[in-house]
Amino acid sequence: MKRNATALWQGTGKDGKGNLTTQSTTLDKTQYSFKSRFEEGIGTNPEELVAAAHAGCFTMKLSFVLQEGGFTADNIETKCDVDFVDGAIVSSHLTVNASIPNINKEQFDTAVADAKENCPISKLYNTKITAEATLA
Repeated sequence: MKRNATALWQGTGKDGKGNLTTQSTTLDKTQYSFKSRFEEGIGTNPEELVAAAHAGCFTMKLSFVLQEGGFTADNIETKCDVDFVDGAIVSSHLTVNASIPNINKEQFDTAVADAKENCPISKLYNTKITAEATLA
C-alpha cells in the first residue's frame, strides 16, 4: 500500500505561499505559508500535520493492542504536541485520555507503552517520544 500527498510552493521561503493536497483530498489545496508555520497565519503547517499523524496512528495502534488483550475502548482521545526547535522536531508528546471497561491501570499503561513504541509513525521518528495517559 502506498499513500501520497503533494506540496506546491510559489515564491521565496518567507514571502511565498503553498498548498498541500492529500491523495484522499481530505486536504485539497490547503494553504500553508511562513506565517502559518512560524507565526499565527491562516493555514496548516508540516508540524501540525506530523502531530495529527502521530496522534491518529498511536490511537489506532492502541486500539489494536487493547483488542489483542481482550479489551475494547469506549473512547480514546490523544493529543500530540511536537516541539519544533531550530529547524528540527526534537520531541513528540502524547497525552492520552481513555475510557476502557474492565482494564486496570497497569494493563492500560502497558498497552500505551506498546502503542507508543510500535505505531508506524513512532517508528518513523528520530526524536524523543513521551506519553502520559489517564484512564477514566
